[in-house]
Amino acid sequence: MSAGPGELEAVLGHAFTDRSLLRRAVTHRSAECAVDGHGYQRLEFLGDHILGAIIATMVFRDHVEASEGELSRRYARLVANQTLGDIALELGIDRFVVVGPHERKGGMRRNASILADVIEALIGALYLDAGYCAAEAFVRRSWQTRLRLEGGSGRDDKTRLQEWALKQGLALPGYHLLDMTGPDHAPLITVEVHVEGFAGVRASGRTRRAAEQLAARTFLTEVPQ
Repeated sequence: MSAGPGELEAVLGHAFTDRSLLRRAVTHRSAECAVDGHGYQRLEFLGDHILGAIIATMVFRDHVEASEGELSRRYARLVANQTLGDIALELGIDRFVVVGPHERKGGMRRNASILADVIEALIGALYLDAGYCAAEAFVRRSWQTRLRLEGGSGRDDKTRLQEWALKQGLALPGYHLLDMTGPDHAPLITVEVHVEGFAGVRASGRTRRAAEQLAARTFLTEVPQ
């Protein structure tokens, strides 16, 4: 791991009894230390199903009036690769991913698909090391922002802002990148959202998508509805 296992354990909120599970969960098959050439793939398979059970249960319990179709749509958004990749970046999990030298030069450690696989593998590792409750605690904590969004209309903040602007007869909101600071593995991205007739609202996040969502959310909370 590029950073120490203790740091990753702090991110996960769990001290592993078997740290070999932790190492395997963040090791891509391109790395020389990959076991049997598999890397995290087997743990990813397990974690994918554990995550699915946790998210399905939470969506089911939190939306008692929802139809099966609505539950399926909410579930799909919460387990989408883009969602998993964004959460992994926000947690800084990319710092711990182990890949081969060629893949490292190509920036694979920040690849959204790879990060989605790794976070699933980590959930599988948590499950094997400490059981379902440890995996569930990590998922609840890491997905809480997305779960709050799903607790409302199921639309994300950028969609809500777009709909609000159209309802007011305004042009669609625009998002502009203002700044990107910090190291490559943990950048801080600042954007500004512009809505016709209103002052721009700035927000920052680990990914541009997260920053734009926060800017839209901030705008919506500051403007009378």
